[in-house]
Amino acid sequence: MSALIIILVLVLVIVIPNVKIVPQSMCYIIERLGSYYETWTNGLHFKIPFIDRVSGIISLKEKVKDFPPQPVITKDNVTMQIDTVVYYQITDPKLYTYGVENPVNAIENLTATTLRNIIGELELDQTLTSRDIINSKMRAILDEATNPWGIKINRVEVKNIVPPRDIQDAMEKQMRAERERREKILQAEGEKKSSVLIAEGQKESLILQAEAAKEAQIKKAEGEAEAILKRSVAEAEAIKNLKDAGADQSVLTLRSFDALANMANGQATKIIVPSNLQDLATLGTTLSEMFKDKK
Repeated sequence: MSALIIILVLVLVIVIPNVKIVPQSMCYIIERLGSYYETWTNGLHFKIPFIDRVSGIISLKEKVKDFPPQPVITKDNVTMQIDTVVYYQITDPKLYTYGVENPVNAIENLTATTLRNIIGELELDQTLTSRDIINSKMRAILDEATNPWGIKINRVEVKNIVPPRDIQDAMEKQMRAERERREKILQAEGEKKSSVLIAEGQKESLILQAEAAKEAQIKKAEGEAEAILKRSVAEAEAIKNLKDAGADQSVLTLRSFDALANMANGQATKIIVPSNLQDLATLGTTLSEMFKDKK
C-alpha cells in the first residue's frame, strides 16, 4: 500500500509537471542537457524529467512596439524629435532565442541608428513631406538586419515629427501667409468672375432691348402699312359706290384727291395738282379705275 502511495506521489510530482500542452500561436524552446533540442508547436508534449527543460516560451503573434522619440539631425542641421512604431513578428523561435540578447532592445537601438542615418540625408522640408519614403527605407533596412534574429519586420511608421519651437513658429507664419495669399487669389478670381457675369448680363440685356425695339418698329411699320392699305381699299370702295350711284366727274375727282390726301397721311411733303380741271377729271378717272382694278 505504501509502495502504491509512493508511486502516485512520484507520478504527481514528476510525470504530470512534465506533460505540456502548447496553445495555438505559441511555441516552446526545449533544451536537453543544456543544449537546444527542439521547438514544440501547439499540441500535447512530454519532456524527460531532469534532462529536458523549457528554455523559452515564445508568441508567434505580430507585435507592436512604440519606441520613444529619438533626437535626429537633418542635412541642413535642424535637430528634431522623431518617434517610430515597429510592427514585427517572430518567424524562427530558435534564432530569436539564441540569435541576440534582448531582441526588443536590439530592435529599438537599430531603429534609432537607422532613423538617424536616413534623416541625416534629408533636409527639413524633405523630412516633413517624405514619411512614406522614410517608412519604406527603415522597413527594408530593419528587416534585413533582424533576419538573422528570426524576426520579420512587417511595417515601420514614423509616428511624430517634432521640429524645434522656432522652426514651428516659422512654419506657422509661412502657412498663415500662404493661406492669406490663397484667400486673396480666390477673392480676386471671384470678383473677376462676378464682373464678367455682370458684363455678360448687361450685354445680353442691351441685345434684348435692341431686338425688342427693332421688333416694335417692324410691328409699327407693318401696322401703318396695313392701315394705309385698308384706307386705300375703303376709299376705292367709296369711289366705286359713288360711281355706281351716278356721281358726276367732279365729285369723283374730289374724292380721288381725298384719297390721295389720306394715302399721304401727312407723310408727303408735296402734292402736285394739275393746272386745269380737265386734267383733274382725267386724274380722278384714272385713280377711280386704279382703285376699281385693285378691288
